[in-house]
Amino acid sequence: MPETAPAPNMKSLVEEVAKLLVDEPAQVSVTPVEEEDGIVLELRVAPGDLGKIIGKQGRTARSLRTIVNAASLRGDEDYLLEIVEDD
Repeated sequence: MPETAPAPNMKSLVEEVAKLLVDEPAQVSVTPVEEEDGIVLELRVAPGDLGKIIGKQGRTARSLRTIVNAASLRGDEDYLLEIVEDD
């Protein structure tokens, strides 16, 4: 029986996709935080790029969460994406 492929590095996946969407890719950071029900990936971007990550009516954010959810199905961990707005 073939061995299943390991889960992709979710932090890198979210980071790379986010960098393609923003004007300031150097400001993108993803911090994994372990919680009871899985690992939360906290995505931070430059304040001016927040709207690009969220998108119209939240469509881009919803798409990013769908990608994370689909990619995490292959692994042992549950991942959640949280977009953090720094004050």
